[in-house]
Amino acid sequence: MKLVVQEFLSLDGVSQGPGSPDEDVSDGFERGGWFVPHLDEEFERLAGSWLGEADALLFGRRTYENFARDWPKMTEHPFAGTMNGLPKYVASHTLTHAAWDPTTILSGDVPAQVAEVKRRPGRELQIHGSARLAQSLLAAGLVDTLRLVIAPVVVGRGRRLFPDGGAPAGLRLVGHRTTPGGLSVHTFESTGAPRFGTYGGADA
Repeated sequence: MKLVVQEFLSLDGVSQGPGSPDEDVSDGFERGGWFVPHLDEEFERLAGSWLGEADALLFGRRTYENFARDWPKMTEHPFAGTMNGLPKYVASHTLTHAAWDPTTILSGDVPAQVAEVKRRPGRELQIHGSARLAQSLLAAGLVDTLRLVIAPVVVGRGRRLFPDGGAPAGLRLVGHRTTPGGLSVHTFESTGAPRFGTYGGADA
């Protein structure tokens, strides 16, 4: 399977708490729900088409617990059947029980276990949210594709997908579009280590 990271970001790179004020209040974050005002039907259709490519889902513990709490109750949501039915993997060194069936807990050497899952037949192993897990797997060279959905808002604080001191990564833009609600959707493929150069100016 191909490992695909799907993240909602603000213009200043925040990925924390896009869906509601109480989604993720860790570290005193009080500005959740910044993504919601920009949702529109076009993006809902696009997100549905992405989910239709998934053969499994991968989460960090925090995102998994939020999703496991909410999705089983969202029976009227058009994505509920897929989200609840797909095989799920959660990377955690502390979780001992996962009630959102079917779920497998990955602990110990998580990158090695994710690499093993990727070797299984299928289309996409999708990470939804779980920014810290996404960072670690990008650093390990395991991410194949990033789908970044950028909302036209500056949040000002919060956990970022690409923090200072993170591992460098080369990417290639393979698709982009905008939605009526102002969302900017960018799809990148990983290309390994980034390249660096020197700008020579007009005479170069």
